[in-house]
Amino acid sequence: MSLRYQPSLDGLRAVALGGVLLAHGLPGVLPGGFLGVDVFFVLSGYLITSLLLAEHDATGRIRLGAFWRRRARRLLPALVLVVAFVAVAGPRLLPAQDPGPLRLDALSALTYWANWRMIYRGGDYFTQTAAASPLQHTWSLGIEEQFYLLWPLLLLVAFARPRPRRWIGAGCLLGAAGSAVAAALLYDPLAPDRVYFGTDTRAGALLIGAALAAAPSALLGRRSLAIAGALVLVAAALLVHGDTAALYRGGFALVALAAAAVVAAPARLLAAAPLRWAGRISYGGYLWHWPLFAVLDAGRTGLTGAGLFAVRAAATLAAAAVSFHLVEQPIRGRSARPAIATATVTAAVAALAVALAAAATGPGPAAVPPVPAAPAAVTVPATPAAPPTTPPVRRAGRRPGPPRVTVIGDSVSWTLGAYWPGVPEFTLSNQGVQGCGIAVLPEIRYAGALHTNLPYCTTWESRWGSSVAADDPDVVVILLDRWELMDRRLDGRWTHVGEPGYDAYLAGQLGRAIGLAAAHGARVALLSAPYTHREERPDGGLWPEDEPARVDAWNRLLGAAAANDPAHPVVLDLNRLLCPAGAFAWSVGGVRVRSDGLHLTPDGVRQVVAPWLAPQLARLAGT
Repeated sequence: MSLRYQPSLDGLRAVALGGVLLAHGLPGVLPGGFLGVDVFFVLSGYLITSLLLAEHDATGRIRLGAFWRRRARRLLPALVLVVAFVAVAGPRLLPAQDPGPLRLDALSALTYWANWRMIYRGGDYFTQTAAASPLQHTWSLGIEEQFYLLWPLLLLVAFARPRPRRWIGAGCLLGAAGSAVAAALLYDPLAPDRVYFGTDTRAGALLIGAALAAAPSALLGRRSLAIAGALVLVAAALLVHGDTAALYRGGFALVALAAAAVVAAPARLLAAAPLRWAGRISYGGYLWHWPLFAVLDAGRTGLTGAGLFAVRAAATLAAAAVSFHLVEQPIRGRSARPAIATATVTAAVAALAVALAAAATGPGPAAVPPVPAAPAAVTVPATPAAPPTTPPVRRAGRRPGPPRVTVIGDSVSWTLGAYWPGVPEFTLSNQGVQGCGIAVLPEIRYAGALHTNLPYCTTWESRWGSSVAADDPDVVVILLDRWELMDRRLDGRWTHVGEPGYDAYLAGQLGRAIGLAAAHGARVALLSAPYTHREERPDGGLWPEDEPARVDAWNRLLGAAAANDPAHPVVLDLNRLLCPAGAFAWSVGGVRVRSDGLHLTPDGVRQVVAPWLAPQLARLAGT
């Protein structure tokens, strides 16, 4: 069955897509633009339910198989194309993405459970703190397809009762209310993903749209309600952020009701030709925008802010138009079978063209090279070793055996110890802990979102003390390169390294760390923090924790400790080794040294860091 075409609804789709693009590209302009997804949900609930009601009114039944086939023809072709693009071009253009989790992301996207996948995607620490998946946005498709699968079955139950539209409307409103209550009860400000991605907590918008389809016609077309709804949507788009607590405590329901009011009486302005065109390709636009925004980053394009957004938006609309006219429409039309071969070829060509166009804008970082059996010699910039402040001597009372070195710190330190090659001069023990540094103030801002310490981080002092006592090392290497650089709340205000109050706090923590490391007479080597580039902001800039000024401020604290601490620690300039040009670098001497903009690679440790660091540690150990 078909419904009367309403061009204004295509225009509303275009506005919703524009909000999503702005939220993901220029969040400072429209931070709540991501609520365009809720507008899509309301539209989907309204249109799908209207189609099913019209079919039942005309024929007295719903052909479930035909309905599901129509949905598959409408939605799968573009999704397969985007997933294929990510699978083919991702390893070259998005090398920081771990291919293991990405494969499961692709499977979940194609089988429509991506929303639950994104809730529980974090397995180990590196996955939990990695850049967002280029298929993360398919979570909303998962919710919609789950709705399309179950909703016709529930409608059949309602049609078996007298006055089914009343049952449908009442059931939808009760379901939406239950979804809002579930969101409020399950919301955790430090872990909002369960509510944001959950089918049960986000289905309310779909149900509100469905309730509108079942509503009496007298409730439709009310301009005053539509104007009020539009004002609510504009206010939410301008004022709401992803961590706004009110959003999870009824806010999503209010936005859905406002969107329903607009859908019930859309303004004629929304029927303008450019908006209609953008609305018709909005599904492809939504699918393409997220991976293309990831590929077309500041490092590759040399752009930030509005310029970068313009390039990303243009590429998104171009890819969506190609997908719509050459892939989606031929398969969706009646001549679907003859078109399949042509559409498949076109899809492959389109994906390849977009991949090549993105690659042509800049080389991007190369993929992490495989670990060779025998590391080849690598030429790296000469970095002078910092001489010990006191002559190295063997400690009195040490346990017998070869010299021992302990590496301790956070996850960057862990990668140094995990990938360290065996050297004859000393043995090395890895005591790095993923997810923890020595700063433990509980309120943290990381990549623009609120976080707190992992549960075991606050016991770092006892853990360090136990590790040093158990290892009885001759040298302790301390490497800290993340958690000390983030915004934290101190004495009621957000602060960071480089500000006097927080520097004093960090200096105290660093003094305790050096004292624990030297407690049994070990020499202490402080490795300077290298510059990082973990993840770009949506507008192409750096998150605060990646700003070079913060790394410099932390490294100055290390220098002050070396000058003043009674344990006489030594600073070894790892930053100069890994960032020889004075800025972040993916590779040194032709070897990839960073896996994700922060952590070290196996080749980087074995071929670059170890040849530079091992002789200095051997001298400190007295060999």
